[in-house]
Amino acid sequence: MWGRRNTYGIGVKIVFYSICILWALVTLIPYLIAVITSLKPVEDVTKFSIDFSKLTFDSYRYITHEFPFLRWLFNSFVVAVAVTTGNILFNSMAAYALARLDFPFKKVVFYVIIGTMMIPGQVLLIPIYLILNRLGWIDSYKGLIIPWLVSAFYIFFMRQYFLTIPKDLEEAALIDGLSRFGIFFKIFLPLSLPALATQAIFIFVGSWNSFMWPSIIASSEELYTLPVGLNSFYGQYYQFWNQVLAGAILLSLPTIIVFVLFQKYFVKGIVTSGLKE
Repeated sequence: MWGRRNTYGIGVKIVFYSICILWALVTLIPYLIAVITSLKPVEDVTKFSIDFSKLTFDSYRYITHEFPFLRWLFNSFVVAVAVTTGNILFNSMAAYALARLDFPFKKVVFYVIIGTMMIPGQVLLIPIYLILNRLGWIDSYKGLIIPWLVSAFYIFFMRQYFLTIPKDLEEAALIDGLSRFGIFFKIFLPLSLPALATQAIFIFVGSWNSFMWPSIIASSEELYTLPVGLNSFYGQYYQFWNQVLAGAILLSLPTIIVFVLFQKYFVKGIVTSGLKE
């Protein structure tokens, strides 16, 4: 009986892993087609056949040399890193206060933060733009970065994770004379690396791929992020699909690298971030 159950379990695993591998291959096909098409010369873009002797990096060289690609890349990197760093710090600090500190109207503050998640982001664009216009932050890094340094969802996410950390560690640290800031930076943040990595991946990818806000706030080409810059390129040279796809591939590479680097922490953070109240 045990042998049959063991064989059945192995068979189920094989079927499951086979389906996962097949699904991974299916999802990779469009990306592989985009990569191959970006390497084709213009005359071969619409052909289904692949002539490996004609594959070339001319599209990539054209984009990086004929357009301020490096400037757009720098802008995207600065904005994505700044937004990600700010969110990790401010979301975690707010979450720690809501999870561990006692202060008046604590639950009201928490429910108000949760309530803001029900407001569509598009509704806030005009008020934020008007405020930034009054401050003189239009077409500036401050306008691109500061409005998005805090996220209600990730305050909630980090709060739930902090609630899973034993209070004994915090009480022992308080007895040893460690301040609240010391407890936060020396105990809670190191123990929350999986949740922080999960937050960092999603925020970085969202900020890196953001198009609507940068296209509204950035009016000069020097302040374009990659999505905005490549969209302007697409509008002028849409018939050259090899060049358009080359730009899309270059845009996607940093997010793939970030996910690969933090994949272990990402999976662990998703698994261990329970909804404890």
